[in-house]
Amino acid sequence: MKLWILSSSLTALLLILSSCSGVSPSPTEEAKIDSSLPNIVLTKHGKFVGMKSIAFEWKSLEDSRVKGIYVYKQLPTTKEKVGELKYYTTIESRFKTHYVDTNVKPDTRYTYSFKTFSQDAEGVMSKSIVVNTLPVLESVSWIDKITGLPRVAKIIWRPHSNDKVKSYIIERKTLEDEKWQKIETIHGRLNAEFVDEDLKDNYVYMYRVRVVTFDNIVSTPSKIVKVVTKALPLSVSGIKATTSLAKEIKITWNKSTQEDFTRYYLYKSTKIDGRYELVAKLHNNKFTDKVDEDGKTFFYRVSVVDVDGLESINDKDSIQGMTLSKPNAPAIVEAKLIDKIVELHWSKTDVRSKEYIVLRKHKKGWFNGDSEEFTGIKSTTFIDKRIEANSTYSYTVFAVDSNGIKSEASSVAVVVTPESTEIVHAPEVEEKEERVVSPVVVQEKEDVLETSDDLDLSGL
Repeated sequence: MKLWILSSSLTALLLILSSCSGVSPSPTEEAKIDSSLPNIVLTKHGKFVGMKSIAFEWKSLEDSRVKGIYVYKQLPTTKEKVGELKYYTTIESRFKTHYVDTNVKPDTRYTYSFKTFSQDAEGVMSKSIVVNTLPVLESVSWIDKITGLPRVAKIIWRPHSNDKVKSYIIERKTLEDEKWQKIETIHGRLNAEFVDEDLKDNYVYMYRVRVVTFDNIVSTPSKIVKVVTKALPLSVSGIKATTSLAKEIKITWNKSTQEDFTRYYLYKSTKIDGRYELVAKLHNNKFTDKVDEDGKTFFYRVSVVDVDGLESINDKDSIQGMTLSKPNAPAIVEAKLIDKIVELHWSKTDVRSKEYIVLRKHKKGWFNGDSEEFTGIKSTTFIDKRIEANSTYSYTVFAVDSNGIKSEASSVAVVVTPESTEIVHAPEVEEKEERVVSPVVVQEKEDVLETSDDLDLSGL
């Protein structure tokens, strides 16, 4: 029983010791002060100060009683509260003669003190050592910009003189932004330019540069430079398109006054708000669009392009153009059969009509008919002497203007001839108008034309 109790006690003690292993000793309020323990004395150049680190070097400790060193640190002071020295860390060897603190801020004042300790006592606190970290590294000493580039901003600077610099951070901000934005990192101390692309036209951008050292210390920002990208060319003015030319539309506009003008782009669409396609790249301020249709309407837009490929805004100025429309179709007013002759009369409905075309279609019985076209007719009358008995004749008239543009078809006039005996034994001329009994039919597209008083339409 006693053996078991002893074994359990040893196990508990080992657990306690093992749980304490690796824990650095620290000063206590009840500690015994032994003034005979050696004090920490810095070497002649015992302080080393950086922006983010502070190092100390002291003389070797020969006293074998010394087990280590307590480090005390005073945090940065403020106007409201004065800091005090507090235990910070432990150096667990009297053979160590250096200490580096990396938990510091640039351009900040700190106070340190050291105290040796033995197995059962602590020495006297050393003199306070006041150090101030170095200020943050300054950025490049000179920076400039190249402005007025097409959708591009270029920044140049003088390479930093500090060999510890490994890269540059480019920051950008617009007039609308509240905060600076990191947009690029340029590696290499000797690299000294940055080109920012895909920017807006005629837009203001601001840039600044920070340098980064090999130990990742970031400098203060450089001077701010402002860049304005190149504006788009001015839009064209005075654009016009014709509406009275045959088979073509001529588009004209005022010449561009852009100093770096290079060409015009002409766009075309069938609708004012439709999809416009690029149809021509021009150096002159005019264009003739050849169109095979009469009365065809198109919409046009013209833009200016400069030497940098920037194109002016063109979606606000569309012009409508149209080819000359067809003349009005003639109106047939009379179609009658007199003996073996068909007389066709029509009226001129358009001042543009210069001559006429008559299309005659002939059908006899159940057989397929034929058609014939008569052109170059200057008057408004057509006499058809080649008439066969027992046939159906239909006549359509077209007007033609001085440009050769053919109108739509007139209404159709239909004439039906009687049996051949009736035609052969036709009465004398003075009685022929009263003896005609053959039916004549006039078919209009919209309105029914009046027939001659001399026609007998009882057979319809």
